Amino acid sequence: MKKPAPVKKSKNWPKEVIVPMAKAFVDARGEIQPLVDSTMRSALIITSKKGTVRANHYHKTDWHYCYVMSGSIQYYYRPVGSKAKPEKVLVKTGELFFTPPMVEHAMVFPEDTTFLTLSLNARNQKAYEKDLVRIELVKA
Repeated sequence: MKKPAPVKKSKNWPKEVIVPMAKAFVDARGEIQPLVDSTMRSALIITSKKGTVRANHYHKTDWHYCYVMSGSIQYYYRPVGSKAKPEKVLVKTGELFFTPPMVEHAMVFPEDTTFLTLSLNARNQKAYEKDLVRIELVKA
């Protein structure tokens, strides 16, 4: 298998997994919460049942922000090719997190969860599969 070219990190990418969000704009009508101000090609709402596993892969070029609308996610990650135990972060309702390319990642759902995913690349199946490498970071 041909090794993918290294991905150049963007100075605009978050430095940590959990992304600090700008303060919401609030008035008598309600509130507007800014999430991501970046060029992207895909927005998905994903629901996951309690006890299930998603991801267990990495992307060669794609990145994604995920915003937890309800529930929570046990997010596991490590650099591609690392043999180290993956880091684990609990992402709660109302939190935003970021996955850059070339980071192995998996999600475990301790409760029924709905989250929004905003991605650089298109998420039609053909494009998605071309950029994806499946692994088993977390046992399903």
